[in-house]
Parts: sequence; structure tokens; C-alpha cells
Amino acid sequence: MNAVETASVKAAVDGLEQLRSARPDRTMRADARRNYERLLAEASAAFAERGADDVSLEEIARRAGVGIGTLYRHFPTRPALLEAVYRDQAEALGALAGKLLAAESPRAALAEWMKALVEFSATKRSLMRELVADSPFIPVCKTVIGESSNAMLERAQQAGVARADLTGSDLSRMAHGLVMAAEFARDDPGLLDRMVSVVLAGLLAEPPADS
Repeated sequence: MNAVETASVKAAVDGLEQLRSARPDRTMRADARRNYERLLAEASAAFAERGADDVSLEEIARRAGVGIGTLYRHFPTRPALLEAVYRDQAEALGALAGKLLAAESPRAALAEWMKALVEFSATKRSLMRELVADSPFIPVCKTVIGESSNAMLERAQQAGVARADLTGSDLSRMAHGLVMAAEFARDDPGLLDRMVSVVLAGLLAEPPADS
């Protein structure tokens, strides 16, 4: 992350490096790495579309264009695949935070981060029901996301473009609540985007006028 080294930024960077250093595909052959990444991408897309509990491993292998044996070589159990998807998404969020913290507009960066949190929460809800609770990587993922939220919000607050009474945890709670509300109105596909816009209107403030 290219940003001022606050405590939140440092914690997020440390967690992100821990996730990256533990990626199993770092030492794979090129063809095995391609299969691993394709399986992760297709699993993530399928879980976002229908929820993790409604997608079979056979379907994921089929979507990725590999045999079920290839899937099991990379992910011996269903929880192993779910954890890998969760870790991959947490790593992607951490990388996004690094880019946004270096962006020119703290206000626009926070808005984009909030939208990314909502998108992540939509997949996370179904994943968490099946993830192994004692996985050593779950706390690291939570640290990366939580501290990234803290850093994004702190930067916007210091610039005077976000409410001063909010915390990074509030962002995650709001994202989670929006996704839950949208699940009860699946016949209205535009509802989630409208609610995100309403939340952003209350979260963000206009930049202070130059003195």
C-alpha cells in the first residue's frame, strides 16, 4: 500500500503480506497455477450469483473447464475451496485499498471502497456459513479488511469529506445490512444500488471550501 503509514495502514499491509506469502500457487507450475486461479475465479462468480450453499463442486470444475480430480488436487475439501475464495477476496480488497489510499480524492476513494465492501459482503454471507471457524487465516482476512476500512475512513475524515462520528467497523456493518435487506427484495434488482447511494449520501460530505 502506498499511503501515509498510520497504525491502520501498517496493520492492513502486514496482514496483506501474510496472505500473499501463504498463497499455495506461488510455487506451482504455470499450468497448475492457471487451473488454480480459474477455479477460484469461477467459484467466486458462482457463489456471488447463487450463494455458496447452492453450488456444487462439480459445477465449479465444469465452469472452470477442468476435471473434478483437478479441483480436488487443489482443494481436497469443500471448506478448503471456500476458505481459498474468502482469502482471495480479502487479498483483492487489501490491494484495492492500497490503490484507493493513494488516489487523489479521499471522498471518491471512500465511495468506491464502500461499494467494494457491499459487493464483498454479498459473497461473504454465504461463505461464512460453511467456512471452518478455526482457520488461522480468517482472523488475518478480517484484519486486512477491517484495518483497510479504518485507513480509508480516517483519510476521508481528515480531509473533511466524511462524517467524523463513524468508525471503520460501521462501514462493514452498513455493507452487511444493505446486503441482508436486498435479499428480502430479490424482485427489485435495483434496490441494492439505490440503498448504497442513500448510505453514501449520509456518509460523505462535500469537500470544504478553500479558505
